[in-house]
Amino acid sequence: MNFASLLDGVEVLSQSGGAWVKGLDYDSRRIQPGWMFVAMRGEATDGNRYIDAAVKAGAVAVVTDAPAEPPRPGIAWAVVTHGRRALARLSANFFKHPANRLKLIGITGTNGKTTTSYIVESILHAAGLKSVLIGTIEYHVAGKVMPAPHTTPEALELQQLFAQAVANGATEGVMEVSSHALAQERVYGIPFEVAIFTNLTRDHLDFHKDFDDYFAAKRVLFEGCGTEPPAFAAINADHEYGQKLEKYARSRSHVFTYGIEAGEFRSQRLEITANGSRFDVDTPAGRLPVWTPLIGRVNIYNALAAITAGVARGFSAKAIVDGIAAVENVPGRFQRVDEGQPFSVVVDYAHTDDALRNLTSLARDFVARDGARGRVLTLFGCGGDRDKKKRPLMGEAAGKGSDFVVLTSDNPRSEDPNAIIQDALPGLAATATRYAVEPDRRKAIALAVGEAKPGDIVLIAGKGHEDYQVTREGTQPFSDVAVAREALHALGYGAARAEAD
Repeated sequence: MNFASLLDGVEVLSQSGGAWVKGLDYDSRRIQPGWMFVAMRGEATDGNRYIDAAVKAGAVAVVTDAPAEPPRPGIAWAVVTHGRRALARLSANFFKHPANRLKLIGITGTNGKTTTSYIVESILHAAGLKSVLIGTIEYHVAGKVMPAPHTTPEALELQQLFAQAVANGATEGVMEVSSHALAQERVYGIPFEVAIFTNLTRDHLDFHKDFDDYFAAKRVLFEGCGTEPPAFAAINADHEYGQKLEKYARSRSHVFTYGIEAGEFRSQRLEITANGSRFDVDTPAGRLPVWTPLIGRVNIYNALAAITAGVARGFSAKAIVDGIAAVENVPGRFQRVDEGQPFSVVVDYAHTDDALRNLTSLARDFVARDGARGRVLTLFGCGGDRDKKKRPLMGEAAGKGSDFVVLTSDNPRSEDPNAIIQDALPGLAATATRYAVEPDRRKAIALAVGEAKPGDIVLIAGKGHEDYQVTREGTQPFSDVAVAREALHALGYGAARAEAD
């Protein structure tokens, strides 16, 4: 593509030279001959430091957000006001604006984004539509499943994914939109048809300066990030910040609210069992009798969010009901590990105090069904290089919701795991719940599983779908599901059942 054409819509301060551009990237290590290098300041490093490396690799054009950088001889050059916005516009131009050919549903909130996205995707498929899903666990594009390095990728990767999806016939998209992505404008220029707000609880305050800043980042999805606001907004009316957001969004979008206690889309005759949840929802499309194999109040909210988005998009009642019923589980979200043991083992991504409260509450209901008296045994840790103030809150939440707690390591990253544990310990100790400390997560899982008696539930919280552990030594393979199976096998479950079969 012609250099000048690529710059269409970009806020350019100065421009010189011309070139035919075969590709573009913001990572100098991926630059190929004939490509454009987008040099922009980031959180951890400044891409402008690598301009010469990109030119040496064959870049024929450079777009930079550093006016002090002198143009390199023979290189098409442009200085822009904002590097990330430029990357977004350049990427959209290069891939011929694929996002504009998709009806996109964006989901933001602290908890529930992933499960809601899977339910929405299932509704789209039940409606006979081809779609792309971008989220925390993985990306789904044209039938291909790809690992997800980020909940919301950079603008370049987003446009690449959208282009692949459109080329394969997709007309719909569902995205988890993180607060980081909104604050960093990774979704700049991407139009959303529907925006969903799930909830807002303490998280990512290592990145956002305070809770108001965190909420402001989430609100960007409803403002429009370099675009018009979404046509429709689906907002949790039971949540304090949802009520604030509703007032804000009503002047910009057609707002639908949902909830268990309040909202236009409210669950009626709710019945939660060990095998799933059944409820009715009154909607402008009529009353929907809903069954979901997912259990617990948190998943009622996730289903309601998806229903609201589906009605906003005009999908049939049959597509909505069938789509919800088809989602039997979501990886790492209340994922059961069954090796024939007489107690339950569940792996879940809960990594905030609010998520732990929801998880332990769900577990308590689960073990108390039919008059049973099972115990809730919870294993958790706190991530390193993240908000330290939430650590004692997580300890308190785990202690209050459990009968026994194993405090261990999560992804300590650059921090000392024992120091992280000491931060969480005061909140846990204050609950007077019996607990054990084991920094080695593999040993901790074996300890928690070994403590279980018939009828109990063991919650392995924090990492969910992740198949790695990040420490000072680097990233190592580690799956809570696989390690839980190992622990159960060591106790004689699973292997003994296989021999009997």
